[in-house]
Amino acid sequence: MMTTMETLAIRTENKFRTLITKQAYKKGDVICAMPSENITEKPNRFTVQIARNKHTHVGKLAALNHSCSPNVILDTDKMQVVACKDIEKGEDLYFFYPSTEWEMDAPFICLCGASNCIHVVAGARFLPLSTLENHYLNPHIRDLMIELLKNTKNILKNLKG
Repeated sequence: MMTTMETLAIRTENKFRTLITKQAYKKGDVICAMPSENITEKPNRFTVQIARNKHTHVGKLAALNHSCSPNVILDTDKMQVVACKDIEKGEDLYFFYPSTEWEMDAPFICLCGASNCIHVVAGARFLPLSTLENHYLNPHIRDLMIELLKNTKNILKNLKG
């Protein structure tokens, strides 16, 4: 079932934007496609990282906020937004930013209140594996993490040598 951005709405309260759904979704449902027409090499507050050096402007999806206990994932291989929990009509949608972002353009303090809250959202690069392994991670984030681990191992080996 592929739906469109027409099933999503932006709610604004006190200059704070959230993305809400106009219909219910079951876990695993595709909510909408991710836009991929406007690709850039540099991140900003309105992009999602979709590969090592590729960021896409996501339009309405830029109102999708972060949570350490998300209800959607952004699958950058299939370029889809997918429900990772059952979602009620009118519910705010959230994704785990480090699942797509290696280094955030504008890091911020997380106030989601989840028991597994990471507190500072700066990108996957700054989180321990023990935190990341509990979340869906896109292939480019997994690749960058493996590269970082290999480099760290080599640096440590050279220090000992």
